[in-house]
Amino acid sequence: MNLSTIAWITLFVPLVAATLILFVTRASKPLAAGLAILSALMTTVGGWILFAKSADGIYHGFNWVDFGQTLSIPFDLALDPLSRTMLVVVTTIAPIVFIYSIGYMKEEVGYWRFFAGLALFLFSMLGIVLANNLVMMFIFWELVGVSSYILIGHYYHKASASDAAKQAFLVNRIGDFGFMLGILLFWIATGGPEGGTFTFAAINHPAPIFIQNPALLAAAVVLIFCGTVGKSAQFPLHVWLPNSMEGPTPVSSLLHAATMVAAGVYLLARIFPILSSSPEASEIVAWTGAITALGAGILATQQDDIKGILAYSTISQLGYMVTGAGLAVSAALPMFHLFTHAFFKCLLFLTAGSVILGMHHEQNIWKMGGLKGKMPITFLTYCCGMLALSGCPFFSGHYSKDLIMACSWEHHRGIFWVVVIAAGLTPFYMMRQAMVVFFGKPRSEHSEHAHESPLVMTIPLILLAIPAVVAGYPFFEHLFFHEVGSLAEPEVPSFVPNIFLGVFLAGLALAFVLYRNVAKDPIRIPFLENRFYIDDLYFWIVRVIQGGFARICSFTDRWFIDGILVRGSATLVWTVGFALRFLQLGNIQAYALFFGIGVVGLIYLLLHVR
Repeated sequence: MNLSTIAWITLFVPLVAATLILFVTRASKPLAAGLAILSALMTTVGGWILFAKSADGIYHGFNWVDFGQTLSIPFDLALDPLSRTMLVVVTTIAPIVFIYSIGYMKEEVGYWRFFAGLALFLFSMLGIVLANNLVMMFIFWELVGVSSYILIGHYYHKASASDAAKQAFLVNRIGDFGFMLGILLFWIATGGPEGGTFTFAAINHPAPIFIQNPALLAAAVVLIFCGTVGKSAQFPLHVWLPNSMEGPTPVSSLLHAATMVAAGVYLLARIFPILSSSPEASEIVAWTGAITALGAGILATQQDDIKGILAYSTISQLGYMVTGAGLAVSAALPMFHLFTHAFFKCLLFLTAGSVILGMHHEQNIWKMGGLKGKMPITFLTYCCGMLALSGCPFFSGHYSKDLIMACSWEHHRGIFWVVVIAAGLTPFYMMRQAMVVFFGKPRSEHSEHAHESPLVMTIPLILLAIPAVVAGYPFFEHLFFHEVGSLAEPEVPSFVPNIFLGVFLAGLALAFVLYRNVAKDPIRIPFLENRFYIDDLYFWIVRVIQGGFARICSFTDRWFIDGILVRGSATLVWTVGFALRFLQLGNIQAYALFFGIGVVGLIYLLLHVR
């Protein structure tokens, strides 16, 4: 079997599985889960073969839009070091989450629907990874949106879940609108109807119109970046991600690890050559990421939902990745953190799912406590993920996150201090969560009687804990990122690494002191608990401004356009016709009488009106 065939099978096998689950195996839980897992494992084998063989190149498929030279959009697969690395990450994470889901979703309704949604989601994400051009990526980008809508709204009978699914879908459309405009701008810049193209290879070389007009280039890149703002939940379009926790926990893990939310960072890496050629756009991207990293880190310190804390943590880490892309050093910089983050964040969400299942679906951390001894495997693997996320030395996150901060020292001191403060918040809120959930006394009956999860859930935790620790080590990282070696020792003063270690230790120590053996949160800040009131502001805008405008439009349409202009004129004509029909008597004497009255009236007017 040649590499091209393997690449096409790797892409389409999850779609085949989703279709079979939907139409054939929905009545059988084992078959539905088995098909989804088998398809995920096949993608893993295909992904690693393509990576190991260094199967770089364009694998031609067909033209799905073909208007000759005017407009041609091919459906081809692109394999290069970037897509092969992302392919390995996605296809390695996916089967672990699928297998874990057997245990987590065992008693849940819609079992077949869940696994069909997972398979469709995997297909959509692989399409983004292997896309050869912006339009193909946009189509799969939207498919990921549809898949996430299905999965986040899995418990559609709950109003909160269906609202979260709709919010995720609609908020992403805002970013996607800018993304679409950016695609059109690049197509016009590369020739438009006279030979314009959407391929990454073409758009990553600045077109003459962009060279002559840097402002236009910056606008095009920023419009493309709007897609990242929506999909990767950057401020101010971050609100959908914490609310997406309404979906089952394996979905949260998959969304946050290597798929949906990472797609925005992958997009920036895909267009990195053109992004780095626009200093203005790079500055906007870097600052957006830094503000997101800090803002989300602050909000994570005051959340009580175990998944909500991790959700804000994801937003914060995505901010780091976006900052790395905006620093215009190398595409390997954000991708390296995406790589390590995929493993430890997937691990953290799955450990959270293990805790939630042990707590009979209780998610408030202040109703937990003392789970360390009752769930030892979950606790130990959680510690691996927590330390990696916090940037603890010798754990994967330490290498990738510190590299971004070190590069920011070299390129932008303002951004450096923002991300350093955000780095200090990460160990604080993670230690807070660990102290409240796993230490102290049980705070509820569920935590009193909690027990370890079954093997089908704990084995995936152990498998993920290994890369969560070692994924940043040079022997492992060099397999995927050859450029990171040249970035590993940026010219920073010796005290800078000490700053990183200092904020890490300070965050851990402060959380340990504040949250050791406490029954309730000693720090309550309503402004942070209510997420800067941004959700309320959006709700107000939708309810008052959009709702008010809609009511004005409705009134105008109903009473003016429809009532007066349309139905009013019709009613007037009908009324006049109705009155005139009484003059049609069919009697010659009556017509003579009307004629006589008319003549007399006319004579009267001629004599008396001057």
